[in-house]
Amino acid sequence: MAKGQFAKFGSGGFSLGVFVALAVFVVLATTVFYANFIVNVPRGHIAILIRRTGLDLSNSDEIAPTDQHKGIQKKYLTEGWQMMVPYYWDWEIIPMQEVPQGKIGVLISKTGDDLSYSEYLAKVDPTKEAFEERVLSKGVVPGYLLPGRYAINPYLFELELYDPIVIEAGYKGIVTDLNGPMPTTPNSLLSDPGFRGVQKNVLDAQTYYFNPYETRVELLNTRDITLSMEANKDMGFPSKDGFWIRVEGNVRFHVQPDRVAEVYVMFNDHQNGDSIEEEIANKVILPLARSFCRVEGSKFLGRDLVGGSDTADRSVFQEQFFQTLKERCKPLGINIMEVSIKNLYPPQPIAEQIRQRQMAVQIQETYKREITTQEAEKKKKAQDEKGNQEDSLGKTYQDIAKIMADANQKREVALTKVNERQAVAEFKLAAAKDEAEAIRSRGKAEADVIRFQNEADASGWKNAVIAFGGNGDEFSRYVLYQKMASSYRKIMANTADSPIMKIFETFEPTEKMPAKTVPVTDVGN
Repeated sequence: MAKGQFAKFGSGGFSLGVFVALAVFVVLATTVFYANFIVNVPRGHIAILIRRTGLDLSNSDEIAPTDQHKGIQKKYLTEGWQMMVPYYWDWEIIPMQEVPQGKIGVLISKTGDDLSYSEYLAKVDPTKEAFEERVLSKGVVPGYLLPGRYAINPYLFELELYDPIVIEAGYKGIVTDLNGPMPTTPNSLLSDPGFRGVQKNVLDAQTYYFNPYETRVELLNTRDITLSMEANKDMGFPSKDGFWIRVEGNVRFHVQPDRVAEVYVMFNDHQNGDSIEEEIANKVILPLARSFCRVEGSKFLGRDLVGGSDTADRSVFQEQFFQTLKERCKPLGINIMEVSIKNLYPPQPIAEQIRQRQMAVQIQETYKREITTQEAEKKKKAQDEKGNQEDSLGKTYQDIAKIMADANQKREVALTKVNERQAVAEFKLAAAKDEAEAIRSRGKAEADVIRFQNEADASGWKNAVIAFGGNGDEFSRYVLYQKMASSYRKIMANTADSPIMKIFETFEPTEKMPAKTVPVTDVGN
């Protein structure tokens, strides 16, 4: 069945072997084409082109001037796939050059026209579009490259790395233009901006980027600097009495910030390899110090200068030293802040005499201190005795004062108690008077009430007697009958002949009273 299928496949005029051969041919052809015609530039790389055929180079040509000449081309291939004919071209894949962080890059052109003897910067045509075509000559390419990755043809340019200029606090940067035109005033110390030479303007504390072939920056310390005048630096003078006195001390100074560039030009000397601060010290301060010491120091006696730091002559010498240096250095752009003389070393003979005198002075001072101490102790003992007497007398006064205070306090307490008892008695007396008055008032009120009640009762009785014709007996009999009527009503028989009624016959009036109607309500009022 398989053979039938192959036979059927082959019956169409196209066999499997031919198909396989064609596929192999296509694969081989693709591989050969990719390997020879396709340029694959990976990331971070460039491909330098080299022309195999074309116009020949001249003896002065180091690189192909145009893409029609043989040799290394100015142009290059960037990242990606590109097709090139291997008959005409060859290529070299290289990594791109990188300027790391914290650095700057400067390019040196290897090809182009030769420069004259006084030139070193490459000539650049800014109208050209491609960077490789702008540089027309050999030399240092103006400008600089910041940190990053760059496609640089190593056959055309060489990359140099430099540190940026970092100016710290307390320093100034002196700028020197290395490639500008010559200044119009060649006798001046400083140049105007744009001209070659040391610039008038200086740089403050910051980070700057300059091409070191175009601009040079020197740092100068504007903070206070302490210069030590050591004895072994030939710092000394002959005293008035002929002894050589060596001086050891310090001078504190700084450069005036507004005259930094001028001071740099006046005292900078790169041949010695010393810093500007050392040049100032060696060329200005130390010579002036030696001059002053030898002129002014010879006016003093050696024993007066080295007798101690508190001597008047030594203080005068130090103050004159300071004022002289200050006045002489200020016009040069240097401010002298302080001059201190630490030690003055005389020769050995006078030094021994001075030491003995100082020892004698010290012994004398020791004795004086002892005498002073004894006097102070004597005075202290007298004061202590006097203090003890005053303490004893004061204690006696305190005891007397305490006794008097206790007596006064007891008298005050007794007087206070007497006053309190008197006040209580007076209060009770007033209360008794008030209470008696209250009792009298209550008695009077009660008497008035009884009197008024009696008067009211008497008035009622009087009116009732008047109702009975002014006969009191009749009114009394009426009242008696009224009181007894309710009690005897139940026990008496309702007859006039009742024996008990006989009793009341004796109460009958002998004469008839005139008849008068009295309201029942008036009785008893």
